[in-house]
Amino acid sequence: MEIILNTLISLSLLGVVLAVILYFVAQKFKVVEDPRIDEVEACLPGANCGGCGYPGCRGFAEACVKAETLDGMFCPAGGNEAMKNVANALGQTATEKEPQIAVIRCNGTPEKRKKTTKYDGPVSCAVSSALYGGDTDCQYGCLGLGDCVAACTFDAIHMDEESGLPIVDEDKCTACGACVKACPKSIIELRNKGKKSRRIYVSCINKDKGADAKRACDAACIGCGKCAKVCAYDAITIENFLAYIDFEKCKLCRKCVAECPTGAILELNFPPRKEAVVEKASETTEIEK
Repeated sequence: MEIILNTLISLSLLGVVLAVILYFVAQKFKVVEDPRIDEVEACLPGANCGGCGYPGCRGFAEACVKAETLDGMFCPAGGNEAMKNVANALGQTATEKEPQIAVIRCNGTPEKRKKTTKYDGPVSCAVSSALYGGDTDCQYGCLGLGDCVAACTFDAIHMDEESGLPIVDEDKCTACGACVKACPKSIIELRNKGKKSRRIYVSCINKDKGADAKRACDAACIGCGKCAKVCAYDAITIENFLAYIDFEKCKLCRKCVAECPTGAILELNFPPRKEAVVEKASETTEIEK
């Protein structure tokens, strides 16, 4: 009995001594966080998407507090409103940024880009891309296996069953960039959303010569340069047989769209062209006759 009692007393004393030691160690090495971090984090949406370039909203909040200015700091999920609140909490100013959205730079639907092989592996674009170029003759196009869909935490991107291509939901997309990173073919790009959500871009990244690109996909850019010639704003460049439209310079005049012989340049959310309306009206008149 005495042995058990001595053991209990010894263990109790040891526990007390260790607790005291741990207390002093904790006090010596404790890290005092800036209370403003909590205030900034409360201004953020809590999506933890990583679109800001930091590990979650907490990491971004810490970076904002430590930064001398908020230049270069931006939360894509919260947008300008969140950054305005962050700036107010820190007594700084935040520069407003043009809203962005993800665009799919591939228009290779089944009727335009014929399948030449059959993929029978894991349903993953990353795996498929590592094994071979794809199930069509275009090694640059969308693989259609949905890695971008899985990466999106905002449910803003889905695969269209008819076209086999991703579709971005403009109301849900926050331009966090997760889908951009997930795509092994790099066909997804973040571009300015544009006034009234209107955008013009080359929906192709095929860098092969014109004949080879056209053979692989009817909607491929063939690098003919016609779009660049009609652009009065120097917004279009041709490199590696591929046209690219700089969204910072583009004035949305749409001349390049009408000039493209393959339809590789897409225009989104624009009203019908006047000539199209006139043509439709004339067709209606002919039918009535």
